[in-house]
Amino acid sequence: VHFPDTERAEWLNKTVKQMWPFICQFIEKLFRETIEPAVRGANNHLSTFSFTKIDIGHQPLRINGVKVYTENVDKRQIILDLQISFVGNCEIDLEIKRYFCRAGVKSIQIHGTMRVILEPLIGDMPLIGALSLFFLRKPLLEINWTGLTNLLDVPGLNGLSDTIILDIISNYLVLPNRITVPLVSEVQIAQLRFPIPKGVLRIHFIEAQDLEGKDTYLKGIVKGKSDPYGIIRVGNQIFQSKVIKENLNPKWNEVYEALVYEHPGQELEIELFDEDPDKDDFLGSLMIDLIEVEKERLLDEWFTLDEVSKGKLHLKLEWLTLMPTAENLDKVLTSIRADKDQANDGLSSALLILYLDSARNLPSGKKINSNPNPLVLLSVGHKAQESKIRYKTNEPVWEENFTFFVHNPKRQDLEVEVRDEQHQCSLGNFKLPLSQLLESEDLTMHQRFHLSNSGPNSTINMKIALRVLSLEKQARSPDHQHSAQVKRPSLSKDARKSSFKPHVPLSPPPDSNKPVPASPATDSDKKTDTAEKSQPPNASPQWPTDLSRSSSSLHASNFSYSPSHLSVKEPTPSIASDISLPIATQELRQRLRQLENGTTLGQSPLGQIQLTIRHSSQRNKLIVVVHSCRNLIAFSEEGSDPYVRMYLLPDKRRSGRRKTHVSKKTLNPVFDQIFDFSVSLPEVQRRTLDVAVKNSGGFLSKDKGLLGKLLIPLASEELAKGWTQWYDLTEDGTRPHGAS
Repeated sequence: VHFPDTERAEWLNKTVKQMWPFICQFIEKLFRETIEPAVRGANNHLSTFSFTKIDIGHQPLRINGVKVYTENVDKRQIILDLQISFVGNCEIDLEIKRYFCRAGVKSIQIHGTMRVILEPLIGDMPLIGALSLFFLRKPLLEINWTGLTNLLDVPGLNGLSDTIILDIISNYLVLPNRITVPLVSEVQIAQLRFPIPKGVLRIHFIEAQDLEGKDTYLKGIVKGKSDPYGIIRVGNQIFQSKVIKENLNPKWNEVYEALVYEHPGQELEIELFDEDPDKDDFLGSLMIDLIEVEKERLLDEWFTLDEVSKGKLHLKLEWLTLMPTAENLDKVLTSIRADKDQANDGLSSALLILYLDSARNLPSGKKINSNPNPLVLLSVGHKAQESKIRYKTNEPVWEENFTFFVHNPKRQDLEVEVRDEQHQCSLGNFKLPLSQLLESEDLTMHQRFHLSNSGPNSTINMKIALRVLSLEKQARSPDHQHSAQVKRPSLSKDARKSSFKPHVPLSPPPDSNKPVPASPATDSDKKTDTAEKSQPPNASPQWPTDLSRSSSSLHASNFSYSPSHLSVKEPTPSIASDISLPIATQELRQRLRQLENGTTLGQSPLGQIQLTIRHSSQRNKLIVVVHSCRNLIAFSEEGSDPYVRMYLLPDKRRSGRRKTHVSKKTLNPVFDQIFDFSVSLPEVQRRTLDVAVKNSGGFLSKDKGLLGKLLIPLASEELAKGWTQWYDLTEDGTRPHGAS
């Protein structure tokens, strides 16, 4: 079995190895010239901050696989996904002289999928106009600190913890943050720095049914209810629903809107948790491929939750296209009832995209002849965002992007104020009614705006575009060809086993034409803003996405995306795993002796099993394909009824069990079934795959039993690439060796 979408690229690793000393020089410059001044300016307490040593180490970054997209892409761009891992023994030492504080970093690990976009392709050398780099989702990041406690005692940093620091760093690596490197001067980089999202995903987080009861009473004798809530992720935007107390069939009826910058590759991730005073229990997860949502435009379905034994979730997902014309606006306003109310929030009818370039001739702050520390405060209705601070200049250059969801552009304004952070005073402001954009060509304005209450020639240069959010499809250029071969949104395990049929869509209830109440969206809008807002350097450090609760459910396992292990207190073996009982092994040994009967059995007396094993860093899952078995032992005169069951040790809970179908009356069954376990690459390399081939027999039949076992330690360098192999089955799984 080959995985043609991801290819190895050893030549690339050899190239990176050769370039590594020069990459290290670049990183050192970045630390000294960019990061150090930014940290010094961020807070008065940090004004004596400096790096005393920067050594990234000799171990170069590794590229485990490369995927090149050939479908669903514009003909003028090339999209590559690089599966990256960096395990480096670095030495980065820093000190804050004022507080005699020294700290540092001993080692760093980063694992994730980095997207590289080469665009636009041009007809002159070097053929590529520019390249953009970013992570599609938060990479797994582990930092081994020295002296972290000293650092966290410094005033201004005492609200931090290592988890929050990791999260802030990770967020800076993820969309919509990207590094753009121009290769040709004529390329209008402003175009690349003005990324317009591919679409907006409106998520109606409606209800769930039949969730697991996690809260117990009387020391576990009485099973109780759960207090469920959901965490929804698209890229680095995180939303959290309200908690519904003591309910296994909760109804949330909340609406969230998320920007989608990239697909293929971005997914909607949902995790449900049960709120607890100590540690929140996991209630299931779901991953939905956004390509499918874009194709369908509207999905209203019940989805079976993954990684748990029961529970399903009702979602309504709308894919909204960004239209550069206002012809559909009235229709959109009617559909979200924005034409009736006078509110400034609710569901959005448009998206405001803003590129803040620079300002000129700003007045000096309160002191004459002193340069201000300017920052820009942008607001639409109740939503406000802040730019970074530029220090000691009256000609600041920001080059930052902002996006705002707009309820009704006919009535709302964009308010812009330039402030001096040092003296907390205004340096000028202006107000732009969004109705002016509706009259502009392509709903876009790119110009210098004059500031009021400012100097005589004070201007601010911005590019502003409005895009109407429409559920209807935009006429595509022939460059955009769609491939119909996309995976169905997060099929449940059972559906995957039987056949690739999608879930039956929910028939709309009689009152389905009533829009979902818009009130919950106000809450989610606030959260969206904080998720989008770049961390203002002058603010006291905070959880970057400002979740309304503590990070109790999120900080576990440093965002390694293995939700099934967030809540593991002590894995309890499930009753059905009789394989763990020594009796089954003894019976098998006895049967082997009967079969042997004086003759010497071959190399693999219990037969063999063929498996494909690989880890997908893009999906953060271990994927196991059970192909077939050969030469199994017969359990009765009619042969055996074999099936395969698997655990990823040490997790032997029922929810961690994977089973194939039963193959009747055969010693050479063919299964060809795919299974996955949600687990990160560093984590999976510490685990063991426990595979057992068992005889089904009838209910309570004495013919149930073990046909052979296999234990595969997964600490292999080749796991990202994957392999297919025949393995010998043994009585207890020990001494497995590949047959071919």
